[in-house]
Amino acid sequence: MIGDLIEIGIAMWIIACLAFAPLGYFIYMYTMKSGEPFGDIEPHGDSDSKVLDLAEQAIHAIKGLIAKK
Repeated sequence: MIGDLIEIGIAMWIIACLAFAPLGYFIYMYTMKSGEPFGDIEPHGDSDSKVLDLAEQAIHAIKGLIAKK
């Protein structure tokens, strides 16, 4: 009974370590490169994007529909 609980606990720890290992690696690499994990990139909002334009138009359309009700 207790042995089964200990076995399940150990299995859960192993699964959790495997699941969060990529996150730990990403954090490690992020801190290694002085806060630039992907190299030099543009800040958010500075680049034009058709997807962002469409999303903005959709948001304004929905706000317009809600305001009419």
